[in-house]
Amino acid sequence: MQPTASAGPTSPFLGGVPAGVATKEPLKLTIIDAILRALDHNLGVLTAEDALGRAQGARKIALSQLLPNVSGRVSETRQVINLQAFGFGSPGGPSFPGLPVIVGPFNVFDARAFVTQTVFDLEAQNNARSEAHALDSARLSRQSARDFVIHVAGTVYIDALAASARVDAARAQLETAEALYQQALSLRQGGIIAGVDVLRAQVQLSVQQQRSTASVNDFEKVKLSLARVVGLPLGQAFVIDPNLPDVPVPTASVDDLIDLAVKTRPDYQAALARVHAAESTRAAIAGSAMPSVHVSGDVGPIGLSVSDAKNTYSVAASLNVPIFNGADLRTRQNEAADMKAGIDYEIRAAFLDLQATSEQLRVATTARDLAAQQLTQARDRFAAGVVSNVEVIQAQEAVALATEQFISSQYGYDLAKGALVRGTGTSEQVLRQIIGGSR
Repeated sequence: MQPTASAGPTSPFLGGVPAGVATKEPLKLTIIDAILRALDHNLGVLTAEDALGRAQGARKIALSQLLPNVSGRVSETRQVINLQAFGFGSPGGPSFPGLPVIVGPFNVFDARAFVTQTVFDLEAQNNARSEAHALDSARLSRQSARDFVIHVAGTVYIDALAASARVDAARAQLETAEALYQQALSLRQGGIIAGVDVLRAQVQLSVQQQRSTASVNDFEKVKLSLARVVGLPLGQAFVIDPNLPDVPVPTASVDDLIDLAVKTRPDYQAALARVHAAESTRAAIAGSAMPSVHVSGDVGPIGLSVSDAKNTYSVAASLNVPIFNGADLRTRQNEAADMKAGIDYEIRAAFLDLQATSEQLRVATTARDLAAQQLTQARDRFAAGVVSNVEVIQAQEAVALATEQFISSQYGYDLAKGALVRGTGTSEQVLRQIIGGSR
């Protein structure tokens, strides 16, 4: 469900183009701000937009093979000609007594318009259809890139929130460990506990210090990833907002959502467009075995100078049999079928994750409260000298485990909702509903 797993470590969706100038004051970045910045500066979206531009150019080139091609040329030259180079007066060539071998110098003025037109070219027609489908695919791929980058930015932002929650939890556990260490020192001075209890408390304090340091480091690294994904200025300090917008959970059944996704997901529609493009390319290959007819002509004045130039023209028809290489129709069909199966998997897996994390969140909330009560009672028993601090340390570890499970369940539920929205291909539609208006 994670974009880092599907996108790959070198995916353009995990990169971005930094924009703007870093400010001295930390920037407050909400999840909506992060998503909107990613739509403008994420490398995956920018790459898809470039691909769309190339597809538009290829479509125009393909159409140009069917449309009239008109060009013009004006030239004036001064030249000297050796007639023998053209066979005049050479051995075996025609003889013209009195005609000099070298002619010139003389001027030639030529102003001419050229036109070519395809009369019938089945290969060019199918190539134009193929490029039209390729253009549709590029447009849909761009929309798919926008949907996916919404998912990526939202997921990395939630990962940052989870890392921030782990920092807070680790600091709270560190404060507890410090208090228990000081308590152990005091009880040891009073002769209530043995020295080994102080050592255990000190070891536990060191463990919590390491956890706190590691959690802060992980949080800062996730923030760096987030800054890169959304294209923040280099070196820009920012803080994240723990308040997340409410993403509605679809009420439709799994099968209905799968049917909806198959009809609307732009990446699957782009795959179908690539299939149609390959079909047209295959038809172009078949058409290449048929003759094509082209007509060309030119007209314009030519003479020794502008004043004595006379109009001339030429008209020609050509019959061509072009050669083409082949189509990847089977590959495109297999890709589309695999993507359809992937959509089915994504939505079903998101539903399972949504149900599991909902139940886990309920259980983890109760477990966290119970672990906190357990720690309080263990501390009281230790202060009274009833038990050693082994029970206290065990209670600390129980609190740490319960807190981690709560954080994973809380933000895992948010990630599962986002994955379900992504699976149905409605990420940008949901974003518009949240912020209002169009984007």
